[in-house]
Amino acid sequence: MKVTGVNTYHMLGVQRNWIFAKLQTDEGIYGWGEGTLEGHEHAVEQVVHTLVNGYLVGRDPTQIERHWQAMYRQGFWRGGPVLGSAVAAIDQALWDIAGKAYGVPVYKLLGGPVRDRVRVYTHANTPEEIKHSIEELGFTAFKCTGWYAGQDIDEHRIVPEFAERIASYRELVGPDVDILYDNHGLSRPAQAIALMRAVEEYNLYFFEEPTQPDNLDNLALVRANAGVKTPIATGERLYHRWDYRYLLENQLADIIQADICHCFGISELRRIAAAAETYYIRIAPHNPNGPIATAANVQLCAAAPNFAILESIQSPPWHDKVQKEPLKFVNGYIELPTAPGLGVDLDEEVIKSRPYKSHERRDFYYVDGTPAEGVPGSGRARAWRRRG
Repeated sequence: MKVTGVNTYHMLGVQRNWIFAKLQTDEGIYGWGEGTLEGHEHAVEQVVHTLVNGYLVGRDPTQIERHWQAMYRQGFWRGGPVLGSAVAAIDQALWDIAGKAYGVPVYKLLGGPVRDRVRVYTHANTPEEIKHSIEELGFTAFKCTGWYAGQDIDEHRIVPEFAERIASYRELVGPDVDILYDNHGLSRPAQAIALMRAVEEYNLYFFEEPTQPDNLDNLALVRANAGVKTPIATGERLYHRWDYRYLLENQLADIIQADICHCFGISELRRIAAAAETYYIRIAPHNPNGPIATAANVQLCAAAPNFAILESIQSPPWHDKVQKEPLKFVNGYIELPTAPGLGVDLDEEVIKSRPYKSHERRDFYYVDGTPAEGVPGSGRARAWRRRG
């Protein structure tokens, strides 16, 4: 069996454009991969075609490790989210093909499942969203964002308003539902420490990205001085095991969040998870929440001993509608699929019915005009005044 080419597709999903790669072979077996990277979809698509047409065509798709090493090591430029996302899409597709060729789910190729189902959490920020997620969708955990949800925030009010918000969530859901919080790296170490201390009594499942990922020494300051039991999570903007080395060796987080669509795929996430296991650090993969990304994560999480929980948003109708047989969500878990490969297939007519839609760039500033840290999603950055 040989690779013959690749087709790429853009689909307007929920709040973002998903990018899929469909890798073709001369035996009619194909594999799906996803490389969704908000705002850089066309760059990822170009790299996918460059790698497949320049290297992979004519080669055996089941030699996954050989191809991963070639795609990563033989290029002079390494790392980063664009290359990482392109290789991730190809790597997922190769695993999908291999599972179909051997007639087994990918998790069997990864050593077999160590669990029967994969726990997931959703996103919710209002009482209505939270109640819907728990009472109607069956989630047992949700992640919220931001002290920055307002205009022209007074820095003196950030900590008390954040504590009030988390307290209201805990009162709403009671002690048995897990609350996760994503700080998006928006704080300096001192502020992150104050935020964590302010909500310790509410037993967050984790506090995500206290500080920006480009200075892990800042995270070390938080780790050393927060003095709280709240677990720290981070890692969606680290792209391979070399990025993770300092974080793991210094045990700066309790949970890491490598993204299967950005960290060079299933192959590399598996290695990152294994490295984390030696430090008793768990994984909660970040997920751009496209259907292939979720399916690939489920396969990896099924076989990873140190898995904790997976990000997953049920976003009807398109997440399920584009899948010919959707993954099954039951009481806050995804059931392990039994079909070969990644366990899902996509309807190309549905993909075509939702063409790519460019999103207007939004620049945000502090009230004095200083450029602010980026926050994903146009609706989540309301803390900053838009200049002009």
